[in-house]
Amino acid sequence: MSDAETLDGMSTVEVRTSATAALIPTIRAVASDLAARADFDLDAISDLRMAVDEACATLVDAAEPTSVLQCRFLVRPERIRVHAEVEAAKADTVLSTDTFGWRVLQTLADEVEVLHEAATEGRRATVGIRLDKSAGDVPR
Repeated sequence: MSDAETLDGMSTVEVRTSATAALIPTIRAVASDLAARADFDLDAISDLRMAVDEACATLVDAAEPTSVLQCRFLVRPERIRVHAEVEAAKADTVLSTDTFGWRVLQTLADEVEVLHEAATEGRRATVGIRLDKSAGDVPR
């Protein structure tokens, strides 16, 4: 059994980068690689790659300039869950679900959700996106 595998067939990969558009291709490549290693079909790999790209671009636009873009990938044999988040530029930042980009996310992912966490003592407000994508040949 490799270090990335766990006894229940799941593994978690976390990537942290500066919240800048220039680094989104790195996260997109990680998503694509994880899906390929999990034996997702080519369409599902492509959909996940584009969904991660759109989610990260949306978050970078809402991020505090010094924020870190944090992406966690929970990889299961039949599904990958992605949770991406940044510190919000403003405490009242709200991600819009009325945009073309959001419609793209809904089309590419099986499930998608906006996450908001209010500022607390010593911690800035965060915004995030959680999305799930199935392997493609597995019934939803």
